[in-house]
Amino acid sequence: MNERDWPAEGELVVCTVANVKDFVAFVKLDEYEGRQGLIPISEVATGWVKYIRDFIREGQKVVCKVIHVDPSRGHIDLSLKDVNDHQRREKIREWKNEQKGKKWIEFVSQSTGFPSAEIENTIYQKYGFLYSFFEDAVVHGEDALKGLPFPPAVSQTLMESARTNVRIPRVTISGFLDLTSTKPEGVNIIRRALRSAQPKIPDVDIDLIYVGAPTYRIKVTAPDYKQAEKAIEKAATAAIRVMEKAGGTGKFSRKPKTKAA
Repeated sequence: MNERDWPAEGELVVCTVANVKDFVAFVKLDEYEGRQGLIPISEVATGWVKYIRDFIREGQKVVCKVIHVDPSRGHIDLSLKDVNDHQRREKIREWKNEQKGKKWIEFVSQSTGFPSAEIENTIYQKYGFLYSFFEDAVVHGEDALKGLPFPPAVSQTLMESARTNVRIPRVTISGFLDLTSTKPEGVNIIRRALRSAQPKIPDVDIDLIYVGAPTYRIKVTAPDYKQAEKAIEKAATAAIRVMEKAGGTGKFSRKPKTKAA
């Protein structure tokens, strides 16, 4: 994942446990080929550790925090206890994504004959992570290739690989619009309000579903909750404005109205 020869102090690293002794565990750093580190028993878990093998074993994949690096002596000291569950999950997810990125780049290299190491290093220089490039390629298309001096065949194959393999996660939120008009042309007013509730917003999908007079469900799908919230507010406000301007009423709520018994 990282083009540096040595990890930085404070960095989280994915390791494979190679050998466990009574008071120390030796691990291989998966992201730094050929590098090994050690976890002293005092850094295995909080509190007193009687048997180190109760917490760590050979072949186990672990996430550690780098606490000291001495390149001159070839030493890397690590802590297992300083990594919480959230950090561990996020680091493993990041590491797995980087493995995917490496595999996709290897495919591009085999397809084009362009060296995979050169592709990786070029992407690292701009993005820091391989997977970040592939995500950006899906979201922003050809713009992701700006500043990456690849031959056309490599650029094209990278884009094809991104579109084939990466699925950007999206979120969906819902709300309810109550639209009422007593005017003779009330149906047309409501139709105009519903059209205004579907503004064109990049990367956002807005669906309106009839629930039952006078309620419509508004469903918004967007890349993240912040964009979704902005979109649903914009859509609801636009519809209510049309209704009120035409002498009707509009109201937005997160939950549908409960019917009286």
